[in-house]
Amino acid sequence: MSYFVTGATGFIGRHLLERLLGRGATVYALVRGASRARLDALRARCGEAGSRVIAIEGDLGEPRLGVDDATIARLRGQIDHFFHVAGLYDMTADAERLAEINVAGTREAVALADRLAARRFHHVSSIAAAGRYAGRFREDMFDEAVGLDDPYFRTKHDSETVVRTECPTPWRIYRPGVVVGHSVTGEIDKIDGPYYFFPLLKRLRGVVPRWFPLFGIEGARVNIVPVDFVAAALDVIAHRDGLDGRAFHLVDPEPKTVGEAMNLFARAAKAPEFVAQLDTRLRGTLPAPLLGALGAMLPVRQILERVVEELGIPPRVLAYVDQPTTFDAAQAQRALEGSGVSVPPLESYADRLWEFWERRLDPDLYARSSLAAAVRGRRVLLTGASSGIGKATALRLGAAGAVVLLIARSLDKLEEVAAEIRRAGGTAHCHSADLADLASCDRLVSEVLERHGGVDVLINNAGRSIRRSIALSYDRFHDFHRTMQLNYFGAIKLILGFLPGMRERKDGQVINVSSVGVQANPPRFSAYVASKSALDAFSRCAASELLDDNVAITTVYMPLVRTEMIAPTKIYRAFPTIAPEEAAEMICEAIRARPKRVSTWLGVFGEVSYALAPRTVDIVLATAYRLFPDTAAARGEPPRGGEEVASAQQIAFARLIPGVHW
Repeated sequence: MSYFVTGATGFIGRHLLERLLGRGATVYALVRGASRARLDALRARCGEAGSRVIAIEGDLGEPRLGVDDATIARLRGQIDHFFHVAGLYDMTADAERLAEINVAGTREAVALADRLAARRFHHVSSIAAAGRYAGRFREDMFDEAVGLDDPYFRTKHDSETVVRTECPTPWRIYRPGVVVGHSVTGEIDKIDGPYYFFPLLKRLRGVVPRWFPLFGIEGARVNIVPVDFVAAALDVIAHRDGLDGRAFHLVDPEPKTVGEAMNLFARAAKAPEFVAQLDTRLRGTLPAPLLGALGAMLPVRQILERVVEELGIPPRVLAYVDQPTTFDAAQAQRALEGSGVSVPPLESYADRLWEFWERRLDPDLYARSSLAAAVRGRRVLLTGASSGIGKATALRLGAAGAVVLLIARSLDKLEEVAAEIRRAGGTAHCHSADLADLASCDRLVSEVLERHGGVDVLINNAGRSIRRSIALSYDRFHDFHRTMQLNYFGAIKLILGFLPGMRERKDGQVINVSSVGVQANPPRFSAYVASKSALDAFSRCAASELLDDNVAITTVYMPLVRTEMIAPTKIYRAFPTIAPEEAAEMICEAIRARPKRVSTWLGVFGEVSYALAPRTVDIVLATAYRLFPDTAAARGEPPRGGEEVASAQQIAFARLIPGVHW
């Protein structure tokens, strides 16, 4: 028995090819010249059976798929089954390209099968051919399809029309659901369907504890099937007698809702699950003219486009969230009876899909995957660079190829850091400035613009912390003034100085190193947290103004770090802290990914808790206030003999809520 397969090196095609080779058959695989290497790799993967795969050079865009007359004459009458698997299974592709591949390509495949005198033509379509039919779509339905305005839906429907009306060869049509990776290995070679939502789950996992309940969308039932089921079902049904002229839905008879599927993947990702689900059908209770008017409003469209762009989700993929169609698969199930081929439940293999994606396809592995790719040759200005977090970050940036502009008051210490960067092969320049002095800030901006032409990434890391209760601050207004002077006004001076150049170049980033205290509201830090919160508020307001200029503002909510800043508070030595190198990694992550924020799960929990139950949070923080008294220095008293030693209660509390400045 002989087979001719288009798309044999594609995702569905190569799994089908392995099944066909298992029948001891010869497989003629249509392949473009540029894809020969992929076919050779596929042959090698099939072992000894790979020798029965014969390459036929051609192209979907050519008449009769580009197969020459001599090859057609040689193969005429020898092909038992012609499988047209090739196609553009991409909801993000443009309409012209979709029509060229899916419709025109199918027409040429039909013509080639006729010229080869193939005994049967098998066309792999998609459930998208039903459009947005409201209700249960049977396998014998076709003309009933509606809502075909989407180019992907339209071309899948039109390609079936070609087979039904123009194919003289006995034909069968297969409509798979949303095809995902192999149910055993998780293997897949493209991002499609539910995979577009995986980065969102990963992001949630990074900022919200797993047990925290989230609000999600229940959505419609989405039909997800693994590629190994699709290939096996194709193989079985193609070889059953008496089924010509029919379509078969290769779908899950018990599909999950969007919300159920997302929670299965969230579980696999160890991310928080969506406990409260909004049923999108509720929008049907709103007047249609109102919904249409809202959707047509330019600001509404722009907001939706921005949101899905930020999440990396193609807008057309969202059509599946409330897809009104369900699919009957009675014919396919009858054809598969006795074969042992059935759809495995999604919960049995969701973890394999996630694991393969995270190891092989996570966009972060490719796009801006290394710090070097993000900063090489770019001017990165870093304040507070002479020690602690700043020094650790500077060394990382220098090693990654950035042009590091080091800022601090002490030029001697900066030169030491610069020398270390240069010894490792990096580039560094030193500029002395007192960022608490606004005139010094102005001088620094002018100096940097003159010598370096501008800044690509500005990192506001320099800061001053004061730990003192309000009871001891009634006559110390200068505490609030000096923290605002450095932590807020100094940072704003630099932002306003370098922002015009970033906006003009349509590229730039501002990174503000804030504190977990802004999220957790610890007692005795009112001066410090207020100054950091001011910068936070500025950033939130400015971000929307800078979005169209491709200038990002990222806030890094830093937990307690072992630096000179916390050294005066001796009891911190017994508390959980992170090293300056770990803090530097948080800043580097901000540069790599350009997120809105970089935070710990505890910081996010603090924000959410205060929003939901502020009085309860006050009670917890009041306990901390009583448990961690002011230091002798804060009280203006001379140091007592010996060192302050943390009590067992203090250590237990600090470990229960780690990383916060108590």
